[in-house]
Amino acid sequence: FCLKLNCDWCGACCRNIRLSQFYSAELDRGDGVCKHLKNNLCEIYAQRPIFCNVDAYYDKFLADKMTREEFYGLNYIFCDELRKTI
Repeated sequence: FCLKLNCDWCGACCRNIRLSQFYSAELDRGDGVCKHLKNNLCEIYAQRPIFCNVDAYYDKFLADKMTREEFYGLNYIFCDELRKTI
């Protein structure tokens, strides 16, 4: 059984990085959009920061605090909120 976060690549998270608790000015192109977002895709996807990698972040920081399913649920809630901004 494999849980997988189903992302539809809407780009809402990358277009609203200033709303993230992990906000990094070095990723901001100056308007709250990640400078690596091009045509709704991440140009550095394979080397993206850990906070952009849901599974790696969960494995490193949260596996002993909640289930993966709970973490995915929180991500979906936040994703829905971000979608309202686009």
